[in-house]
Amino acid sequence: MQAEIITIGDEILIGQIVDTNSAFIATELNKIGVDVHQISSIRDDREHILTALAEAQSRVDLVVVTGGLGPTKDDITKHTFCEFFDDSLVEDKEVLKHIEELFEKYIKSPISDVNKKQALVPSKAEVLLNEFGTAPGMWLMDKETVFVSMPGVPFEMKAIVTNQLIPRLQDRFDRPYIIHKTILTYGMGESRVAERIEDFENKLPEFLKLAYLPNLGRVRLRLTARGTDKQVLENEIAKAVGELDILIGDIIVGYDEDESLERVIANMLGANNFTLSLAESCTGGKLAQSFTKMSGASKYFKGGLVPYDTLLKTEVLGVSEVLIKKHSVVSTQVAASMATQALKMFASDFAIATTGNAGPTKGDSDVEIGTVCIAVASPKGVVSEEFVFSNHRERTIGKAVNKSLEMLQTQILAVLSAG
Repeated sequence: MQAEIITIGDEILIGQIVDTNSAFIATELNKIGVDVHQISSIRDDREHILTALAEAQSRVDLVVVTGGLGPTKDDITKHTFCEFFDDSLVEDKEVLKHIEELFEKYIKSPISDVNKKQALVPSKAEVLLNEFGTAPGMWLMDKETVFVSMPGVPFEMKAIVTNQLIPRLQDRFDRPYIIHKTILTYGMGESRVAERIEDFENKLPEFLKLAYLPNLGRVRLRLTARGTDKQVLENEIAKAVGELDILIGDIIVGYDEDESLERVIANMLGANNFTLSLAESCTGGKLAQSFTKMSGASKYFKGGLVPYDTLLKTEVLGVSEVLIKKHSVVSTQVAASMATQALKMFASDFAIATTGNAGPTKGDSDVEIGTVCIAVASPKGVVSEEFVFSNHRERTIGKAVNKSLEMLQTQILAVLSAG
């Protein structure tokens, strides 16, 4: 089964918002064996919508549309759907009741005629109730193609997809199995990884594909198996993962899309009752964010400082002025002192410190732009290294975060192996 996703909204085309809806929908469809053939964004324009629907129908079995279902005049998707399907709008009693309940419970104001019009749907449509909003989703069938329209508000759309669209597709259509397995590697570039597993890749069966997904010092390897026998696919995926573990086990740090390195580290810290603190200068809190965005971070994350100014490194964190004058604020010695001081200040088991020149201009140090010093303090002492990442600010900060995580994991493993 092939699908196309269409997002409607001028705000997407002018860059005012980022289309995250398509990524979510594509992920959920892929999980149940639906191939996404194309993703496009179009204007809130009648002709544009009609053309997009007709072209999509000629290509795929399922067309998923988001956006253009609000109460205002510029939201024209419902009316255009009626024109495309030669249909007319009718009031859906269940939708109207739901809107009235939402207003009574949360909005505490009279329902306007504009809001009541949200209960109008094409007569041929199956309603997909919007649990969190007033604009319902719609399911229509024409010439063997299913058309689904949903509101563009992400949390409303996600609930409809999860609770209604996916179950309907699973009940009504036969689909192949698509199984993914992602291997997360650190510390080696894409081309070098490819060289090490070239023979493995050449011998993969036809139904098993390998994709490389590089990003700032980390490379994800995604294995995808597609077919009708789920057990065969799972066996082949397991076999392939075992072979990769033999070939590149030294750089594998985790598995699956959700198992990022920070999640792997979080699990290691939590399982061993270890705690972590941070002293971030050039990374500016990005490391802290990578942990606190995950639930349960309070179990292992003590806290951190962002002593961006050199004065704060000395007066708040306690780094020696003499050390800074002797070696420069961007140095392995200062990074090591920052990590050691953070370890003491927060009474944690591990601490990471970063200091560097991310650019585009030099700060309190004359070292080259892109130079970053990272240190990790642990019960075994402190290790500190200097890196030159790039001359692009965001890229340098991203690489510094990733390398910091890699160094932390190495030190956690060293402490664990030492008993």
